[in-house]
Amino acid sequence: MDMVMKLGTSSSVVIFTKSSCCISHSIETLIRSFGANPTIYELDTHPNGKQMEKALMELGCQPTPAIFIGKELVGGANEIMSLNVRGKLKQLLIRANAIWV
Repeated sequence: MDMVMKLGTSSSVVIFTKSSCCISHSIETLIRSFGANPTIYELDTHPNGKQMEKALMELGCQPTPAIFIGKELVGGANEIMSLNVRGKLKQLLIRANAIWV
C-alpha cells in the first residue's frame, strides 16, 4: 500500500489503469481534455502491478481506474464522472496545479 500511496502522490494527477480497460482510457481522455498530463501506471504491464492492484483494493477502489488528484485518492471512474457532471473536476485539477487557466 505504501508503494501505491507514494506513486499516487508523486504527481498532480496519477491514474492506475490496465492497458485493456476502456473505462480507464475514457477517464484519461477526459482528464487530458482539460489540459492535464496525468502520470499513468498500467498495472497489467508494471512489474509490481499485482501488488499495486491488491493495495488499491485495500484502499476501497475497484482495481482500475484509480485516480489521485492533488496527492489525494479521488476514487474511480464514478467519482471522476460525478465531479465532471457537477462542474467540479476542472476546479480540482486547478487546485492540484495540474492545469492553469
